[in-house]
Amino acid sequence: MDDSGHAPESESLDPNLVGELPEVVNIVEDGDLILDVTFENSKDTLRSARIAQSRLVSRESQPALKKRARVAFRVSLKVLKSQSKYFEKLLTDSRFKEAKDISSAFAALTLRNVKPETADVKELPWIEIRDDDEATHYAHREGALADLLRILHGKEVTTKQVTMSFVTTLAVLADRFDCTAPVSKYLATGLKFKWPATSRKPIRDEVSVMSRNNEDVLRQKILVSWLLNQPTRLQAATKEIIMNGSCRWSAFAEDDGTSDATWWYLQDGLEQELQFRRQCILNTIASVQRHFLKLYTSRTRQCKLGYDSSAACDSYQLGEIFKFLTNKNLLFLVDFSPGSLDSIEDTSLLQIDTILATLRQCPSYQIDKNHTNCGLRTRILPILDFIQGLLSANSIPITRSTWKNNRQAVAWLPPDSDGDKEGKTPADTRPFRFTRSLAGDQRLRFEHAMGADKFAKDVFTATSWDWTAEDQAQDSLPSTTPRWSLK
Repeated sequence: MDDSGHAPESESLDPNLVGELPEVVNIVEDGDLILDVTFENSKDTLRSARIAQSRLVSRESQPALKKRARVAFRVSLKVLKSQSKYFEKLLTDSRFKEAKDISSAFAALTLRNVKPETADVKELPWIEIRDDDEATHYAHREGALADLLRILHGKEVTTKQVTMSFVTTLAVLADRFDCTAPVSKYLATGLKFKWPATSRKPIRDEVSVMSRNNEDVLRQKILVSWLLNQPTRLQAATKEIIMNGSCRWSAFAEDDGTSDATWWYLQDGLEQELQFRRQCILNTIASVQRHFLKLYTSRTRQCKLGYDSSAACDSYQLGEIFKFLTNKNLLFLVDFSPGSLDSIEDTSLLQIDTILATLRQCPSYQIDKNHTNCGLRTRILPILDFIQGLLSANSIPITRSTWKNNRQAVAWLPPDSDGDKEGKTPADTRPFRFTRSLAGDQRLRFEHAMGADKFAKDVFTATSWDWTAEDQAQDSLPSTTPRWSLK
């Protein structure tokens, strides 16, 4: 017996694997083909499944966990060929052994004047398929494959507890066998499945960070939405992970081997693009506080009192800005010693909305009653409103149709790039210049404003940001940043 109190996994082997015919599931009674599928589960998958089962109130309907299970499915060859390009190629192309076996078996039945639809299962062609849990980490894939075949044959699924893991496995199998279209249609119209919520509003003064379990579900939602053509859900899920971050995107992350399911590295360039879009947004927001820190540490007077402007006021405001940012963990003290790097916190799961809300808390302290508009608050709030408006643009999440058909036009990540903006040549520089006309543009106050999609992409992917361009122009400081507009 092992530590969990279960029998050793060798005792869970299906006895049908030892030379006997496996259990045959009749997807259709008059099927003319047998799919002989062997499912293999790893120890980690079995362990996770046992933990999940132990948390269930009722375990009566739960199938036994096996390291290896062999199940046969009686199906219609005609249906498989019409619904799946994978099976159409495998079962009809004479270059494959499976197609030759089918032709030989049907020829033998014809000589005996037996129709395949009425033949005994032993007389039908058997096609062997092996399936492991590397992509899904789901222990009950035999049920998912059976329901997939039922969907292809126009029947209802029999699984009673439809979970996110089941739907994800269904999508992965549909993608493997190239039959996502009928499964996508069934998911939208026939499958009674409630998508789990992964986002919640934090309680007041609570630091809300997405848990690993929530991220696991969120990533599955992205994968299913991508594979099964659910564009609305894909947009919502991709925006959610951009705004909330991922533990996989941490600079301090270590690969522990538990995140190797297929959704932990999203396919078709989605993983790199989502990470890069979040980095661009974070770089843009961080540039705001860096910009004002540079201003208040420069020789240019920032005090707004006119003839009575004071260097002491600038020093006071610099101290208040520095104290506020460090207390809110938006700025970290790092010196020349390697050990000081330990003071930097992991911000991979820091919510973008939380950052903006924190910056809005910047106090309006003043050195005395006369210096009313010298601080950071009055200058930063219009910028935060501007950025908040851009975050509602459709270009922030990934749109399935454009990403699939015109990826180069909508991608933020430059081609042949690792996401690093450093080392740009002068021709590649794209500076952004913030002006009062942009701050007062009413179109940015509404979600999905016309022209905001491309504009948001241009702002967030800029190589530099000048947030007080007009103020500097009044002070006769040089500025090469071009003027931008929503037109």
